[in-house]
Amino acid sequence: MHTHHSAAQPLTEYGPSALALLAGALLALMIHCNSRLAAYSNPLTASWLAHAIGLLTALLLWKARRRVPADASRPPRWAYLGGVPGALVVALAAITVNSPLAMSGTLALGMAGQMLLGLLSDRFGLFGMPRRLLQRHDALALPLVLSGCAILIFGA
Repeated sequence: MHTHHSAAQPLTEYGPSALALLAGALLALMIHCNSRLAAYSNPLTASWLAHAIGLLTALLLWKARRRVPADASRPPRWAYLGGVPGALVVALAAITVNSPLAMSGTLALGMAGQMLLGLLSDRFGLFGMPRRLLQRHDALALPLVLSGCAILIFGA
């Protein structure tokens, strides 16, 4: 029996992965831009400027896509604190990119940190995430990424 695949199926199937890949590339670009700003001023000034421009961009995007959500309930209070780690990421990355870690080491260790928090969030249901038992491949992924970080930072 032949199954029919619609043209939208690849977008539905691979769209989130493509968006995550784009987000990672944009994160690298953001870190580079902010580190250049920090080199001409300091990490705190670069963070302030980046977040001010980000606020303006977010407001424009919000205005352009403004819709009334189907569920009018309020998010948990901690959900409003997303800007705090964002501000710390900008400031800390501006410092570490201009260190011996450089861009690749900063991004590699940042990805390892994201994986670690993601695995903990999945396992323990942190931040309202559904709990998920970790599989063998989950346990192997982090050491492999950390090994890659070590090779990238210290050489083969």
